[in-house]
Amino acid sequence: MSKAEHAVFLSHVLVPGAVTMGDVAATLKVMPESPEVDLDELEETLVAALPEGATMRGTERENVAFGLIAVIASVLVEDDAGGTEAVESAFADLPNVESVSVEAVGRV
Repeated sequence: MSKAEHAVFLSHVLVPGAVTMGDVAATLKVMPESPEVDLDELEETLVAALPEGATMRGTERENVAFGLIAVIASVLVEDDAGGTEAVESAFADLPNVESVSVEAVGRV
């Protein structure tokens, strides 16, 4: 019996039971430049700065030290959108933001 060998190109294949791309929930800690930063305004700026495909799920505040309060942002991004890098970059480029760090990441 002879074996035939052919190249097959498929643009879209669905495999039952396969893991598909989904959403990623991330918690980011946004440190303001100083205790004098208006946190309500900063939270509004964070929402406005979200890249396409990302949504804000909520924010909390965490006392850090010496009157400095961090904004903890819960964000939902598409897994195929490169993870949290676009959100981190968008937040870090905002005025009055000292630093952004990812505290937790998980699939939804």
